[in-house]
Amino acid sequence: MYKIAYIPLDERPCNFNFPSMLWASGTGPSTQNLVRPDISIMGDKKTPGNTEKIWEWLYKEAEDSDGIILSIDTLLYGGIIPSRLHHLTLEECKNALAGLSRIKEINPDVKIYAFSLIMRCPKYSSSDEEPDYYGDWGSEIFQYGKLHHLITANLASDEERKQYEDLKQQLPQEFADDYLSRRKINVEVNKLVLQYVKNGSIDFLVIPQDDSAPYGWTAIDQQEVREAIASFDLELDVYMYPGADEVGCTLLARMLNSFNKKRPLVYPVFSSTEGPSVIPLYEDRPLMESLKYQILAAGGLLASNLGEADFALFVNSPAEPMMEAAFQDNLSTKYQVNRNLIAFAEELEYTICERNIPCAVGDVAFANGSDLALLKLLKRKKLLFKLAGYAGWNTSSNTLGTCIAQGMLHNLYGSTETHKNFLALRYVEDAGYCSSVRKNVTHSILPEWGYNYFLVDGKNGRVSEIVREQLNEFAQENLKDDECEIIIKDCYMPWNRMFEVGLEVEKRVRG
Repeated sequence: MYKIAYIPLDERPCNFNFPSMLWASGTGPSTQNLVRPDISIMGDKKTPGNTEKIWEWLYKEAEDSDGIILSIDTLLYGGIIPSRLHHLTLEECKNALAGLSRIKEINPDVKIYAFSLIMRCPKYSSSDEEPDYYGDWGSEIFQYGKLHHLITANLASDEERKQYEDLKQQLPQEFADDYLSRRKINVEVNKLVLQYVKNGSIDFLVIPQDDSAPYGWTAIDQQEVREAIASFDLELDVYMYPGADEVGCTLLARMLNSFNKKRPLVYPVFSSTEGPSVIPLYEDRPLMESLKYQILAAGGLLASNLGEADFALFVNSPAEPMMEAAFQDNLSTKYQVNRNLIAFAEELEYTICERNIPCAVGDVAFANGSDLALLKLLKRKKLLFKLAGYAGWNTSSNTLGTCIAQGMLHNLYGSTETHKNFLALRYVEDAGYCSSVRKNVTHSILPEWGYNYFLVDGKNGRVSEIVREQLNEFAQENLKDDECEIIIKDCYMPWNRMFEVGLEVEKRVRG
């Protein structure tokens, strides 16, 4: 039995619950122990977690833990959103980070995997997850960074240089100073954390990029941190790639593979020829390059052929340009003909049922939701609960990290009922909510009730009730078959908005 202490990136289900669900899906409560801080000290969206109590909890649990997975952003700032809002000085951050050295003084044998984000820079104006001024100036701040990057790289046109100077005059100086000074501190924190990898206080580090793009402030910060990684000779100990909310699952898979002395081989199969080269929305590089990192970070390697693979990763890949899942009912001809879902489904069935090779499905054809056409084929072929993993939520890297981690744990522990419950959760949340119900409720219900996408009536209000009703209808129509049905036991809105949903889901065999 292993004990792993886990400090999540924030209190939302994807960060707080998914790793625990995944490990339970493999081993059951008698042989695993993933401990987390009480959710009451984890904060609430823009309200930071109680970092003092979280550190105290960490030191106590470190005494008898075999492994620790920790979010630097939670330890320092109190969570992912507070990391974008804090007013800590670099010296205060440096002093807090010194606490990392104490962990292995308490338990020299504990294995520590950590992650520390590069701060995102959204393209749009919204203060929902950013400073208040981002609601008015967010788009301009992003564009300012993009143009600054192009100019410093000698890639800007004369027109772009003029746009840059105009933006420089338009942006209120106090907002630009606040935003860029915080970014600078966060970059310096990432560079400080590298020292703890170098001295052995941290065994492995991921630096994920939340909502990244090829050019802009995030890409500039990434390059500075990459140069620091190289200067410390840590290229094999620190990975940097797009992602964020899936990293807890990824590092859990890596740790369990390490404990079990496994290095799984994963063979990717794509639904489209151009898919591996598409740059997904909210990311900065071709899909295939992120996929390589996701497999490596979870403790695996790419297989050179299907025959040697421990499991196959079937990637329902996007066409260019990538679309949002909410708009998939109005697909362009190009999006349909540049992917071959029929061949994808036939090969998936053959690989599972005839060759007996486990298969996970990374459904990244769209951003922020599943491909409902693929779900239909999976149901028709009775493959929904024969998969080693499935995900289709948020960004491409969120999806890949989640389904790869589930595939890794399936490789270790097999297809238990709780593994199937996690599959059921993914179908209800990623397909039912993200691709269907969220849009329906946002456009058809919220306006007449006086709410909107960013503000509903609490975590357990009327909105959560209507979401649950519509998800039950979706499950009955799209997931139920002669053998099983899916029961939604709980539904809530974690951050009092429509972007994410909290669910407790169970797959039940029909009697």
